[in-house]
Amino acid sequence: MAQLFHSRHPALLFLLQVVLPLYLAVTAASAAPIMQLVEVTGGHPIVGKGGNSIDLVLDQSSASGFQSKQQFLFARLDMKIKLPANDSAGTVTTFYMSSQGAAHDEIDLEFLGNVSGQPIVLHTNIYAQGKGNKEMQFYLWFDPRAQYHTYSILWKPQFIIIYVDGKPIRAFPNLSGMGIPFPTSQNMKMYASIWNADDWATQGGRVKTNWSHAPFLASYTSFQAISCPATSKNSQCMISRSRSGKVPQLDNATRSTIQSLQKKYMIYNYCADKARFPQGLPPECSVKF
Repeated sequence: MAQLFHSRHPALLFLLQVVLPLYLAVTAASAAPIMQLVEVTGGHPIVGKGGNSIDLVLDQSSASGFQSKQQFLFARLDMKIKLPANDSAGTVTTFYMSSQGAAHDEIDLEFLGNVSGQPIVLHTNIYAQGKGNKEMQFYLWFDPRAQYHTYSILWKPQFIIIYVDGKPIRAFPNLSGMGIPFPTSQNMKMYASIWNADDWATQGGRVKTNWSHAPFLASYTSFQAISCPATSKNSQCMISRSRSGKVPQLDNATRSTIQSLQKKYMIYNYCADKARFPQGLPPECSVKF
């Protein structure tokens, strides 16, 4: 009887055996309240929506933050974030992954606050074995203070890709075959925080935090984490087409979107800063992927 069902209903069998388990896994991950997935690391966050939202609070007495309970070795992390309203100059709101120790790995998204009416800067950086200096900065095509937007980190053995509302804005390939460090072996947790950095965050530190506008609230919700090992078939993990040799390759659609968004919105690229690197730009800057 089972064999007869298999032969007569192959499409239904595929739905039951493949599509339904994936759907249930994703649904379960997205349905979990954020407070079941994270733990507070400091300050006095405000928990709402039945445990599915956290407002991180910054005032003159303390910053605040949280971290994931789980560690990851290759994953996709998605978080909906709404940045502090109005004048947030001097503040930094973060969403990032990091391991521990002096030779740590880290994937950074930092939102640099600004005065009312001026754009927020998304500052990104990637560390491998304790070394960063891979900064790229962006203006966004919306006001991230007005409502929630989704920010994502995809960390795979071939690539790190940063997304904003599902659109890739930055990729960093695994070039370890060329002697360029890449995070491959250290488990990382997710971290989020808000803190005062008015010595550098806004217009190079020229604009200081106006504490009369405190408390500053950064709101987080809908945290989702999906494991993305090298063998993963999850569609949310599959972004690149590999080729033989030392350089992994992005698919054409991802590459095209990154190029388009960087042309429109990128305001700083370490790979274009020859004054910073008078002895020559870092070797990854000349790699095509």
